[in-house]
Amino acid sequence: MTSAVLRPIAATRLLSIDALRGLVILFMLLDHVRETFFLHRQVSDPMDITSTEPELFLSRTLAHLCAPVFVLLTGLSAYLYGEKYAGKADVSTFLFKRGLFLVLLEITLVNFAWTFQFPPSVIYLQVIWAIGLSMLALSAMVWLPRAVLLVLSLLIIAGHNLLDGLHFGLESAMHVPWAVLHDRGWIELGDGLRLRTSYPLLPWIGVIGLGYALGPWFAQGVDASRRQRALLVAGLGGLAGFVGLRLLNGYGEKPWVSADAVGQTLMSFFNITKYPPSLLFLTLTLSLGLLLLLWFERRQNSRWILALTVFGSAPMFFYLLHLYVLKFAYLAAVAGVMAKLQALQAKN
Repeated sequence: MTSAVLRPIAATRLLSIDALRGLVILFMLLDHVRETFFLHRQVSDPMDITSTEPELFLSRTLAHLCAPVFVLLTGLSAYLYGEKYAGKADVSTFLFKRGLFLVLLEITLVNFAWTFQFPPSVIYLQVIWAIGLSMLALSAMVWLPRAVLLVLSLLIIAGHNLLDGLHFGLESAMHVPWAVLHDRGWIELGDGLRLRTSYPLLPWIGVIGLGYALGPWFAQGVDASRRQRALLVAGLGGLAGFVGLRLLNGYGEKPWVSADAVGQTLMSFFNITKYPPSLLFLTLTLSLGLLLLLWFERRQNSRWILALTVFGSAPMFFYLLHLYVLKFAYLAAVAGVMAKLQALQAKN
C-alpha cells in the first residue's frame, strides 16, 4: 500500500488548499521579479492595453489570482480552524489577534522590504494590510448564521461598485475611513509621513466572508464527490456570469472595446479593475480559484501538486523571504552594473 492510500481524507482535502496557495505564490513571485528587475522598463499601468505588451499583460493577469485566492482561502482556513478547535469563540479570538499582527507586519517589515527607508516617509497599505483588516471584520462576522454571512458577503462583492462614484475630499471627516474602505488614495499623517491605501478594504471583507461560508464544503465527513460537484457548479457558474456580464458591457467593470486585432480585443475584454477589485475582477478570479481547488483535489498524488504544497504550507514565511531576497538581489545587481561602468570609465 502506498502513502497516498493511507493518507486520510482530511489530509487530501487540505492538500489541495495548500497547493492552490503555492500556485498563486509562484504567480506573485513572477510578477514581483518583473516589478523588481525591470524598473528600467516600468509602465504606469501594466493593464493599460495601449502601452502594454501582450506578454506583460498576461503575466499581470495571472498575478490577479493572488490576492482574491489568498483572502478566500484565509476565510476557508478560519472555518477549518474552528472545526479543529472549540468553535466560533476560538475562531473569533484567533482572527482578531492574527489580524492585528498582520496589520503591524504590513506597516513594519513588509513596508520596509519595499522601501528600505527608516523612518518611512510613505507606508503602503497593501495585501497583508487588507488580509489583516479582513480578519478583524471576520472575527465579528463568524457569529452570523451561515446563510446570513453568505448573503452579506455576496451583496458586498456584487454591490460595492454602486459606491464607485462616491468620493470625499481632504476636508471631509469621511475622507480617511472611505480611503480605507473603498476609495484608493492618500492619507496625510503629517509633513513627514503619508499612507497609501493600495488595497481598499470593503470588497475583501466580502471575499473573506465568502471563504468562511464555503467552509462546510470542506468539513470533515463531507463526501468528496459532493464537494467536487459544488466546486464545479460554483466555478463554472461564476465564469458564465463573468462572460455574460462582460458581454453586456454594463455594471461591475469599465467598458471593453472591440479592436482591429483579436489580441487587443481580448486584452480589453480581460482588462479588469483590481484597486478596488471590481465585481467582474472577483467573479473571474474566484471562479478560477474554485476550479483550481477542484482540479488539485482530483490530482492530489501528482508530484507537482506536492511541490506546490511546500510553498503553500508556509505562505507568510515565503512572502517575507521573497521580498527581502528580491530587494537584496536587485541592490547587488545595481552595484555590479555600477562597478562595471566605473571600470569602463577608468579604462577610457
